[in-house]
Amino acid sequence: MTAHLLTSAQMARFVAHGFLRLDAVVPDDLNERAVDVLTAGIPAVPYGTPVAEAFPEGSLPRRLVAVPEVAGALHSLVGPEPRIDHHAVHVREPGQGSAQPLHGDAIIDVRPDAFDVQLMYYPREVTLAAGGTLIVPGSHLRRTNESDTGRYQNIRGQHRLTCPAGTVVILHHGLWHGGRRNDGGERRYMFKIRFNPTVRQRLLWDTRDLADPAVAEELRTQFPWYEQATGRLELHNRVRLWRALTGDDTFDLDHWVTRVTNRPTRAAA
Repeated sequence: MTAHLLTSAQMARFVAHGFLRLDAVVPDDLNERAVDVLTAGIPAVPYGTPVAEAFPEGSLPRRLVAVPEVAGALHSLVGPEPRIDHHAVHVREPGQGSAQPLHGDAIIDVRPDAFDVQLMYYPREVTLAAGGTLIVPGSHLRRTNESDTGRYQNIRGQHRLTCPAGTVVILHHGLWHGGRRNDGGERRYMFKIRFNPTVRQRLLWDTRDLADPAVAEELRTQFPWYEQATGRLELHNRVRLWRALTGDDTFDLDHWVTRVTNRPTRAAA
């Protein structure tokens, strides 16, 4: 099957929002098999293991990452032959425990030109009662350390996942998120894989629409929780990331990055 690469507008949306949602892209037969596989557990692999070595041919994870929409998104974001950082099976029983604190899945990460992604797969429908994953769109480029945000309970514009069976959500590693309490009637399953790129993350997607005005419009997206001053910094950081992804050091929104990187080398006459 041919991978479905992301468009430039979709990439820009990922840069602005920090996540990509692929609803019901996993076939029903794989979803039905997944519940038993995830219940039994998937053996851990060492950090940095190639996908082909981490998961045997025909296994649930290998079939999952081969779904055309998933394969295309992963290639577009982290390139060919990414490595497995880690993976985990999360099962939340009905009425079990409390909500997970809001967090990012790494210590403070200051890379301006590279990122990991986390794939989250939901083999069953996730209803509002079942909890699902809470995410804060546009939070991924704000530098925090793991659960620094854990004291925050509700943020304007937060997104509480509900989705059909077979949905895959791919997050930038810095996105603030947390699992919610399951108040539904059945187990909630989620399988997570974090991927590390092995190539420079530049122009890995379908770039035919790179000059489309929709790209800049996506990158200008504002979120309700942004402060006036720091919200501008979020846009600044998006431009820096977009420049790294495209190799275009002239791209800008309202001259913010151009202004603060202006260091003329020509001597005065």
